[in-house]
Amino acid sequence: MENEEDPGLVMNFYKDTCPQAEDIIREQVKLLYKRHKNTAFSWLRNIFHDCAVQSCDASLLLDSTRKTLSEKEMDRSFGMRNFRYIENIKEAVERECPGVVSCADILVLSGRDGVVALGGPYIPLKTGRRDGRKSRAEILEQYLPDHNDSMSVVLERFAAIGIDAPGLVALLGSHSVGRTHCVKLVHRLYPEVDPALNPDHVPHMLHKCPDAIPDPKAVQYVRNDRGTPMVLDNNYYRNILDNKGLMMVDHQLATDKRTRPYVKKMAKSQDYFFKEFSRAITLLSENNPLTGTKGEIRKVCNLANKLHDKS
Repeated sequence: MENEEDPGLVMNFYKDTCPQAEDIIREQVKLLYKRHKNTAFSWLRNIFHDCAVQSCDASLLLDSTRKTLSEKEMDRSFGMRNFRYIENIKEAVERECPGVVSCADILVLSGRDGVVALGGPYIPLKTGRRDGRKSRAEILEQYLPDHNDSMSVVLERFAAIGIDAPGLVALLGSHSVGRTHCVKLVHRLYPEVDPALNPDHVPHMLHKCPDAIPDPKAVQYVRNDRGTPMVLDNNYYRNILDNKGLMMVDHQLATDKRTRPYVKKMAKSQDYFFKEFSRAITLLSENNPLTGTKGEIRKVCNLANKLHDKS
């Protein structure tokens, strides 16, 4: 099926063209993580927001143009930030090997290295993705599940890219780190508190999200895991089994009979969580990539080359 020119994704795709690529990305991630701890959450979230929408092609990183809206501007991307740090990594790689390494690979590998920075497993990932030329904003909502979609919708969307129930449960373990913006959880607090929430957790949530309609410009949030907010661990599963899931999707994961058995298993075994998490991230990162001569290698990550060349 594959021809000589297009090996598809392979381990160590840059071994001849830019042998230091993966090391440079890793070093940059470490440096940036030292300076700004929350970058690691952003890198992990990028993999999901880019790869789950049709293709792992860094379309997420493109700025809006006169004709098209950026995926970054969409409601589902609320709270996503730190995109500029991907540029830092890209610049470091460009200095070593100009025009060789795609933004799509940088996005995936920085996510993988971010997972390690957060105490998660090291996941060997293939490379060789190329960059898409257009934003996928107009179809984004058909692909990305929302925080209060039903579990059936969420399971279906992941199944469409080959990720089964344990894989989905493991990916949501990403909510063991970072924070949830009040915008995504006030409907569980106002006008009345969702009775499914653990009453011990409610005062903290009300304190952090005092407004029924939060100002989206004010960064109001609740840490996803108050115990170990900076560590990717299986604490999340214990929390949601204890009715401390912040978003509806977190809560449903622990109560729906299709997912609850895996939640219980991951709450018991960090190894099982890491194994399933690694498998799911791998599948996500290999979702319908552009390879061979498809797409391009962007010169900068926020612009397609034809726009970059004009400026």
